[in-house]
Amino acid sequence: MKRLAHTLLLLLGTLIQGFCHAGEVSVAVAANVTAPMRKIAQAFAQDTGHTAALAFGSTGKFYTQIRNGAPFQVLLAADDTTPARLEKEGLAVVGTRFTYATGRLVLWSKTPGLVDDQGAVLRKGTFTHIALADPKLAPYGTAALQTLDQLGLTAALQPRMVQGENIAQAYQFVATGNAALGFVALSQVMVDGRMAQGSAWVVPAHWHAPLRQDAVVLASGKDKPAALALAAYLKGDKARAILRAFGYEL
Repeated sequence: MKRLAHTLLLLLGTLIQGFCHAGEVSVAVAANVTAPMRKIAQAFAQDTGHTAALAFGSTGKFYTQIRNGAPFQVLLAADDTTPARLEKEGLAVVGTRFTYATGRLVLWSKTPGLVDDQGAVLRKGTFTHIALADPKLAPYGTAALQTLDQLGLTAALQPRMVQGENIAQAYQFVATGNAALGFVALSQVMVDGRMAQGSAWVVPAHWHAPLRQDAVVLASGKDKPAALALAAYLKGDKARAILRAFGYEL
C-alpha cells in the first residue's frame, strides 16, 4: 500500500511539474479554419497542458498586423505565400513553415436545392446578391474570382457581388440571408464529414490556384515552448483527423 501511494505521488508530481511548465501561445488563424482550430485547440490543451489563444481573421490583415508588431507567435494562413514572405522578411522562424492543409472552395446556399451540383445557378442569375471574401485580403476571395473568370461570368455578376473582409464574413452574408448564395470554404459548411445544411457545389480544384494553407512559427514565438508544441501538434494524427472531417485535403 505504501509503495502504491508513493508511486501515485510520483506520478502526480510529474503531472503537476509538466503543467507548471505549460504556457500559452497566441495564434493568428485564417477565418476558414475557425471551427476545426477551435477543436484542435481543445485537444491540444488536454494533451499538452499548453493553451492556445486564438484570433480569427483574414490572412492579408494578419500580415499587416504582424509587420506592425502584433504579438502573435504562430500563424495559420489561408495561403502558402504569406508565411513564406514573413520568413523572407525575418518575421518568421526559418525551417518552421509547413503546409497543414489544402482547402476547397464551395458555392453554397442555405436554401436546399438552390445550388446545383454543377454551379449552373450562376448562369441562370436567379439571385440578387452573391457573397465572396475580399480578394485583396483573402485567398478564398481570389479563388472565387478565378472561378468566375473560368466561367466567363465575372463582369456579368460584378454588380451583384457583396464582399466580406474575410471568408467568415462572406459566410455570414449567406447564412443570414443577405446574399442568396456565395463562395465560402468547404470547411464552413461541413460537420463530421457531411454537408450541414442547404445546397452546394464544390468548385473543381483546377479552376483556381491551389488553396495550400501554410503554418509558421513567428519570430516572437521562437523561444516559446507552447508555440513550438502547437506547430508539432498540427502535424499529428489527431489534428489531421479533425481537419479532414471539415473537408480539408492533407
